[in-house]
Amino acid sequence: MTTPSILKGRTWVWPDDVNTDIIIPFRFKARTNDPVEMAKYAMYGFDPEFYKKVKPGDIFVAGKNFGGGSSREQAPVAIKYSNVVAVVAESFARIFYRNCFAIGLPALEVPGISKQVKQFDEIEVNLQDWSVKTRDGKVHPALKVPEFLRGLMREGGLVEYYKHHKTFPWEKLETASITS
Repeated sequence: MTTPSILKGRTWVWPDDVNTDIIIPFRFKARTNDPVEMAKYAMYGFDPEFYKKVKPGDIFVAGKNFGGGSSREQAPVAIKYSNVVAVVAESFARIFYRNCFAIGLPALEVPGISKQVKQFDEIEVNLQDWSVKTRDGKVHPALKVPEFLRGLMREGGLVEYYKHHKTFPWEKLETASITS
């Protein structure tokens, strides 16, 4: 499942310090491993009816430290399977951020972005040049990540990457560093 390079969608704007217990409370995480079922509890800490309101292609925009708290991967899984196609935040908790890459949920760090977007604005996320275009047409570059991680994201995450290439992206990096 390849992710398109350009994602356009309606925003859900969240504050600073949204932790994983707000994204999916533990009592729901412990009930199932089914990602579609987990999606019913996405953002439950803010709105228990979120799963009924989210539309395919929606995009999260958040302040600082999105995804802090416990390191459970169910938080980005619940977001991804709720039909949210990307998360753009001023900063992420590191484990949450890495989990997003592993499961193929685009996560872009864009300093100051939460002040540039309002609830339900239409924005564009460019996974090729790693930027966000806001409603006013301004392009906001995300903090850079290595190209192999951006490629991993475009391919839908680690599992999809492996299915397609029969190798992990870092193996190519290790081979290149050994031969040079």
